[in-house]
Amino acid sequence: MAISPSPSYSIIILFTLLSLLLLSLSTTTFASTPQHFEGFGDDDLESVDELDDSPPIRLTDPPTLTQSDSLSSSSPPSDPSPSLSSPSPPSISTPSSTFEFWDEDEFEGLPTEITDLPSEKEVIASASSEGKTVNVDVNVNVNATSASEVILEPLTFNGVVKKFTIEIICVSFLLIFLINYFTGKKENENLALAWAAKFATKESIFEKNFSLLGVGEGDDSPLLLKEGQNVFKFYASGRRYCQGLLATMELKSRHDLISRVYNAIVPSKDEISFEVYLNDEAMDQIVFAVARKKMAKAMFKELADLTRFGSIMPTPSGKKWVSEELSVVSESKEVAGDLINETVLDQVFSEKAFEKLGKYFISMHFSDQQSGPHKKKLMFKFALSDIKNMSEMTRLVALVPYYIDFVGRYKLSSQARSKTDGARVKVAQEVYKELQNARQEALQRKKADRRKMMEEAEAKMSAEAIRKKDAKDRARQTKKGMPKMKMSRA
Repeated sequence: MAISPSPSYSIIILFTLLSLLLLSLSTTTFASTPQHFEGFGDDDLESVDELDDSPPIRLTDPPTLTQSDSLSSSSPPSDPSPSLSSPSPPSISTPSSTFEFWDEDEFEGLPTEITDLPSEKEVIASASSEGKTVNVDVNVNVNATSASEVILEPLTFNGVVKKFTIEIICVSFLLIFLINYFTGKKENENLALAWAAKFATKESIFEKNFSLLGVGEGDDSPLLLKEGQNVFKFYASGRRYCQGLLATMELKSRHDLISRVYNAIVPSKDEISFEVYLNDEAMDQIVFAVARKKMAKAMFKELADLTRFGSIMPTPSGKKWVSEELSVVSESKEVAGDLINETVLDQVFSEKAFEKLGKYFISMHFSDQQSGPHKKKLMFKFALSDIKNMSEMTRLVALVPYYIDFVGRYKLSSQARSKTDGARVKVAQEVYKELQNARQEALQRKKADRRKMMEEAEAKMSAEAIRKKDAKDRARQTKKGMPKMKMSRA
């Protein structure tokens, strides 16, 4: 049984065929007819018809309405038609201007002549002088003559530096920081080892005066303990009158680049401090300090033991004394005169000796009223010399074992002891009063806080609760006011 197509389906097929026919006719007509622009009259068409009998002439295309900045727009269009092997027809002179067949009234504002664009080599040369990069196609026609390859010149050094300035600065700073870290770390280690080799090895000062050197008990134990890149510690024990000695070297932060720059502007010194922990029965009642005048005044104001017990000693008349650059703080003149004896003056503190050793001496402080677990301590602080001149500190380092023995054997006279005992009793009473005042202030603060909390609680209570509370308070007060009676058995 055959199925007949519907009328709508036949109409659609017919409409499609007509559309294809019209499309083919329109494309054929458009290809056969020349292009016409608005504004061209019949006179121009007649002049073109006169040239129909002559051989074909290849006319240049009219210029684009907008000029592009790129070089590729300046190149002439390539001929799409393939070249024929037949001989070319006789040439006819073309018009000198491409605007000869154009209506000037229709296209106003267009230039009559196109100026030549700069050549590719000139563009590359100007860009490279400014440090910029130019992407140029290899198949560009230079000066609109013939196709030629363009060789790109590499970027100059100035161009690279300008383009990557921030990256170069960051990488350079990182490299300098790393180099300074390792070199500064090595310098500090070499300085600490040089001091240990001079004063803590065999036949040295500490080896002769202490039986145990270093942080361990074995022979292979290290002498120095490194607590940081610029902090080294040395421990020694095994000597009479003292529990032990701790030396701390605080060197410049040479491993830190910023600290190195700061130290170059504000000079500082490598320092070593000695703390000797004396036995309780070995040290008498002594408060004593020696330092430069400016530093001695600062110590007298800041340190509690010197402020309570000491005073700045005047220069004694008719007696050899310390250098004029130094100042002595002591509890009594007797203690100052006994500790600054002829031996110490000749070796370190006289004018002649201090000229050589003054650059290394910082301070010296003895006290039996120190804060902390160790009440009785001897403290020395010196500046470290460089590696080559480490032997210049020998006299200063020798003061440490000398004063351990001297202070351990030293005993005050009865007059000086009575004075020191009275000063310590007075200070103890003042300390006790300060503690009592602090305790009273704490109690008053607690009472004020409790009263404030009660007032806040009463403010939140209702009227009935307040009346009950007042009644209880009156009953309590009445009970306290009644005489007390004792019941006794007959």
